[in-house]
Amino acid sequence: MARFTLPRDIYHGEGALEALKSFTGKKAMICVGGGSMKRFGFLDKVEAYLKEAGMEVKLFEGIEPDPSVETVMRGAEEMLKFEPDWIVAIGGGSPIDAAKAMWIKYEYPDITFEDMCKVFGIPPLRKKAHFCAISSTSGTATEVTAFSIITDYEKGIKYPIADFEITPDVAIVDPELAETMPQKLVAHTGMDAMTHAIEAYVSTANCDFTDPLALHAIEMIQTDLIPSYNGDMEKRHSMHHAQCLAGMAFSNALLGIVHSMAHKTGAAFADYGAHIIHGAANAMYLPKVIAFNAKDETAKKRYGKIADFMKLGGSTDEEKVDLLIKYLRGMNDELNIPHCIKNYGADSYPTEEGFVPEEVFLERLPEVAKNAIGDACTGSNPRIPTQEEMEKLLKCCYYDTEVDF
Repeated sequence: MARFTLPRDIYHGEGALEALKSFTGKKAMICVGGGSMKRFGFLDKVEAYLKEAGMEVKLFEGIEPDPSVETVMRGAEEMLKFEPDWIVAIGGGSPIDAAKAMWIKYEYPDITFEDMCKVFGIPPLRKKAHFCAISSTSGTATEVTAFSIITDYEKGIKYPIADFEITPDVAIVDPELAETMPQKLVAHTGMDAMTHAIEAYVSTANCDFTDPLALHAIEMIQTDLIPSYNGDMEKRHSMHHAQCLAGMAFSNALLGIVHSMAHKTGAAFADYGAHIIHGAANAMYLPKVIAFNAKDETAKKRYGKIADFMKLGGSTDEEKVDLLIKYLRGMNDELNIPHCIKNYGADSYPTEEGFVPEEVFLERLPEVAKNAIGDACTGSNPRIPTQEEMEKLLKCCYYDTEVDF
């Protein structure tokens, strides 16, 4: 038996924010990140609509990119004091992910972060509050997923929390919010969405319910991401829907080792001045992982179907896989994303000498590889790597060398 779970309601299209007026409850806590939602007036709208619905409203602001365990615990404490019956998270993946984790701790004050990270081990929620997610970026799709990514900065590791319990009750996908994204964010979130769709399609947990969502998302991203990056706002709106479709697919079909590697390399070199931004990491690693997974016959055929759907040509599955890899690398070029960690600058742009020194990468490689294998996303990858294979694959991602194993 398998399960397919989505939010009960998804409000989409321009003006979807107004759905907040119809919410019923006494208190709502709004969780938000930096200043962009306030600066563009969306935070004020959310607060006003909730008050119009008759609720007392409290803000929890300043959730950082790549939210920390400490932020989660602090937010949960504020919830315990305020006692909201609605948690409303607005912004990119970070504030929504943080609010999901706060929600767990709010409902179960004695739960530890380690217990929260047990895959599909969260006890039933919604005893105290329901959850609404409002996305402002077009990539993570956390507004419709059963996932949250929280960073333990002491360990330099990003941990995925995975459980259908944290799938939001309501998702608001209003493309007007996505118009505010800076160009670099459009690139990174867009390739995150492409990775979600491709990994969901080849995942060992794929099914008839997830495949159409993944394929249609791939088709839309192929058509819309580059124009969106170049300022076409009609395509920007379309990308906001495409990333949501990809999220619906992967939340139910799960992901693979592109994400395992991105989670475990993202903060692994933070002491050298930067993170490897999640969407950029996915974009760099995806072609390498496709080459690795395509050694599995079932995965190779499914990658071939993706290439056919994208009309890339090729007469054999091997040719189709090569064309898919070439196409994705071309997208990275157009989006100004590097091809490997060695050329990944602290600002995320391609550079001759990246911020991660070779000797540091090699020294940390065994531990990073071990952590990536243990990541929650590895189990549904079509080919499970050994420690040696994961180290070799990560080296290919560092040096941009061919995957021939």
